Amino acid sequence: MAITASMVAELRAKTDAPMMECKKALTEAEGDMAKAEELLRVKLGTKAGKAASRVTAEGVVACHIDGTTGALIEVNCETDFVTKNDSFLNLANAAARLVAEHNPADLEALGALPYAQETFGPTLEDVRKGLIGKIGENMSFRRFKRYSGASKLASYLHGTRIGVVVEFDGEDAPAKDTAMHIAAMKPVALTSADVPADFIERERSVATAKADEANKELVAAGKPEQSAEITAKRIDGAVQKYLKEVSLFNQPFVKNDKQTVEQMLKAAGTTVKGFTLYVVGEGIEKKVDDFAAEVAAQVAAAKGA
Repeated sequence: MAITASMVAELRAKTDAPMMECKKALTEAEGDMAKAEELLRVKLGTKAGKAASRVTAEGVVACHIDGTTGALIEVNCETDFVTKNDSFLNLANAAARLVAEHNPADLEALGALPYAQETFGPTLEDVRKGLIGKIGENMSFRRFKRYSGASKLASYLHGTRIGVVVEFDGEDAPAKDTAMHIAAMKPVALTSADVPADFIERERSVATAKADEANKELVAAGKPEQSAEITAKRIDGAVQKYLKEVSLFNQPFVKNDKQTVEQMLKAAGTTVKGFTLYVVGEGIEKKVDDFAAEVAAQVAAAKGA
């Protein structure tokens, strides 16, 4: 019996298994959908389907640079243990290379790119799903940044959890030092003017709350509260201090805190045009298991039964 694309698609939808595995199972089952599904569950279990809903807050950052073209990508998994798995690392490194070479528009386009690993394929997404079934953990491509143009690229990976790519003109050594500095000091922008507005507003809210609290303490101590003008100046001062702390060019250089990064680069005749910093799991809420609460809930449920 001929195995059609629609049959493969139907089995994939039911099992979440890779395309080629679905085709093999259908071939072995001679087109019997139920039997093919059973074969897949024996081979892969229900790992992929069950794992797909679990939080992936661990992972690695991978980088690929070829001349003036390069990419940085974050690939997530559930536990730190899997970040040392060769199959997972090969997937992450391949994804970085594919981003650099093919310039996918988004994560969906990245997953559709041709790639085979071990017995899985023919797309990167099929390999991802196949490895979920093999390893038993959810995995996901979270974000990537691609660079391509006339500017040079420098990168720095701190283990596999922090990755930086710097776009620059000039000497290689100071650019590499800047990448290492970024990994250590984690600036959010090149200059104060480039800091996102929501970051500034958040800092202003914090500074305002602190000023209000200080005024309450003064009143409680029988002293007059600060004037509105003084309060406003203190809030603005706190925001300006924050902007200097989080902008790359204003930060004291980690190898010589007597000069800023901007001063170091100027002295070295190097211009940094941009950078990307990825920290694994940044902004992802990790699930924390509370065993005692879980047991208490089960006991309560049993009593109510």
